[in-house]
Amino acid sequence: MIKKNFELKKLIFIYAIIFLLFATALPAEDKIPMRVPKIEGSARLSLNGVLDDAIWQKALKLELNYEVQPGENIAPPVKTEAFIVYSKTHLYVAFKAYDPKPSEIRGNFTDRDNIFSDDFVSVNLDTFNDQRRIYTLACNPLGIQGDMIETDTVSDKTWDAIWGSAGRIDADGYVVEMAIPFRSLRFQDKKGEQVWGFNLYRVYPRSISHYIGFVPRDRNFSCFLCQMAKITGLEGIKAGKNIEIDPSISGVYTREREDFLTGKWIEKKKEVNPGFTAHWGFTPNMVLSAAVNPDFSQIEADIAQLDINTQYALYYPEKRPFFMEGANIFDTRVAAWELYNPVHTRALADPDWGIKLTGKQGPHSVGFFSVRDHITNLLIPGSQSSAVTTIAGKNTGSVLRYRLDIGQTSNLGFLVTDREGSRYYNRLGGGDFYFRINRKKYVKAQFLTSRTSYPTETANEYNQPQGVINGALLDFVFRHESRDFGYYLTYRQASPGFRADLGYMPHVGYRNVEAVMIFASWRNPGHWYTFMNLTPSVEYETDFDNRLIQKNARLAYYYRGPLQTGYLLAGNLGKKSYNGIIFDISRVETIFQMIPSGKLQFYTGINFGNQIDFDNTRQGSNIIFNPGIGWKAGRHFSIDLDHVAEWFKVEAGRLYTANVSNLKLVYQFNSRAFLRVILQYVNYNYNVDHYTFPLDTRFKSLFSQVLFSYKINPQTMLFLGYSDDHYGFGHIPLQQTNRTFFLKIGYALVM
Repeated sequence: MIKKNFELKKLIFIYAIIFLLFATALPAEDKIPMRVPKIEGSARLSLNGVLDDAIWQKALKLELNYEVQPGENIAPPVKTEAFIVYSKTHLYVAFKAYDPKPSEIRGNFTDRDNIFSDDFVSVNLDTFNDQRRIYTLACNPLGIQGDMIETDTVSDKTWDAIWGSAGRIDADGYVVEMAIPFRSLRFQDKKGEQVWGFNLYRVYPRSISHYIGFVPRDRNFSCFLCQMAKITGLEGIKAGKNIEIDPSISGVYTREREDFLTGKWIEKKKEVNPGFTAHWGFTPNMVLSAAVNPDFSQIEADIAQLDINTQYALYYPEKRPFFMEGANIFDTRVAAWELYNPVHTRALADPDWGIKLTGKQGPHSVGFFSVRDHITNLLIPGSQSSAVTTIAGKNTGSVLRYRLDIGQTSNLGFLVTDREGSRYYNRLGGGDFYFRINRKKYVKAQFLTSRTSYPTETANEYNQPQGVINGALLDFVFRHESRDFGYYLTYRQASPGFRADLGYMPHVGYRNVEAVMIFASWRNPGHWYTFMNLTPSVEYETDFDNRLIQKNARLAYYYRGPLQTGYLLAGNLGKKSYNGIIFDISRVETIFQMIPSGKLQFYTGINFGNQIDFDNTRQGSNIIFNPGIGWKAGRHFSIDLDHVAEWFKVEAGRLYTANVSNLKLVYQFNSRAFLRVILQYVNYNYNVDHYTFPLDTRFKSLFSQVLFSYKINPQTMLFLGYSDDHYGFGHIPLQQTNRTFFLKIGYALVM
């Protein structure tokens, strides 16, 4: 044990020396800022999608002259002009997007953030000029909004700001106007002029999606944020009082059957809950939020997933607004493509209250929240499986995150989480760093330790140690990215006692190393392909006693071409251990997708080969078929259908057949109101003769949800809805087991 601790400390010391040597190695690039004109007085823009307001005559006029994808800084196929000007309270941006065939413009009425398959234009703002993150604000041709926070590795669409927009299709193309209040952004707290990173984009989707920008892109420089243009001026801008008060009221009425088949309907829940959330920006970039008895529910059901023969707990994304605010600050994942995350707030199920602080001051970023949760859900991880349970009593979950910017692009961070309940706690702490060695290479690493104590009955039921459980996580990635070639090396180890109960960490007790190479080829539009890559990789994983968990070699080929076609073909050869037995895992995966027009898109995936029957610990094989289609029937109505079918067999014959369907129908009346219907159907058919334990021959379920939504902005809204569940077992047909009516009214008072 002493030797292991010594080796770990030595490894951390080596990482620290490398960080200090290279953290400031990337030289800064001088860019001459463009000056944005200022409108004096209290002039405001009348948003109508027509560039007839006098302020546009005073604006800085720019043109988007580079197609950056798939073309490599070539002349774009269409002309785009942009205008930018500011007052002391707003940034105003307009686009004139020319199109030789306006009838082919893809613009639909949809809910916010669902515009990114349409034509759209966007502005990128690095308001701290630190090349760490940017605000992206986008509009489709009808003025429907989409906004997000982006880094070089992650796009976080959960961020929603209050801002104004309008769009209109005309004989020349379309026009978009944006009015962005400074109170909706966080920026440098300084007197005098500011310098911001800045870029403009237009996406022009036809047979190929053309990405057109104001700034050329160097594909041999993997830091996009480092290549942005600069704007200056922005003197005397104000965030206002930066106070937002969001009162709400929600009501729920639920009835359910007293027993499954013949029971009478009884009242299960009848509640009217007033809620209150407030945000105070006590500096232009630090926001304190508090919520008392809020409605933390989400208005869109999670997509139904195959949950049969699964090895680890399923992942569900966060959708609740309180937790989505500033979520990027709490994301410490070393590999952005992984789901594992020390902080994933879906672990907090039913909070009574919460407080939150997020923001940045100079090079210092800080995030903190504390939430009192009515339910204590636990994800108990292991080296080969995980379990989900609930323990009695409430808990308080708290997270503190700090990040220090170093040099031009590097940073050093710390994370502390604490979850305290009755006879239970989980505490986690540690550090992480990111530094860019040069234009093509960067390193990220994270080290965390945890202490956990379960109630005695929980520890006994799930075979957990009594008393305090200690554990540690070490995660490391070295990545090289360039135009035609890339590779990355990852190493992760999570000791058997490591727990992250405020995150998503279902797999512990392993050491994993992976090496991936990427060979890429780009072509300009007009070629039979616009992008291809070939990706060989190897992976090896053992437990802490050096016993094999898995090893595999993978080769993947990806193609992108006309009609927005994408095709993936991948093969995997490997071994996997489960319950002390080593199984062959050889699989083939293929995915085909196409968007032949603005109204239709479809995809299909097939995944087949050897697989483990985890329920009975034996070799098996399966085929998973996943087709899907999206159809826009006019500018207002859309249909999305996704289906997953699995056929699993063992040596004795068929084990089970599983089908999961998700159907979503949306009629968008205008930019503010929609009516949505969601149907989710699950049908599992088991061959009980081939199981080693008793179970019903069939399980079926049907979930339905109908929702009417009217939103003036992300916080001022009306939701009115209905949902129910049907279940069936064996030869018993589907029976309705519950029905719920719900209502929520929220209002944003901004000062």
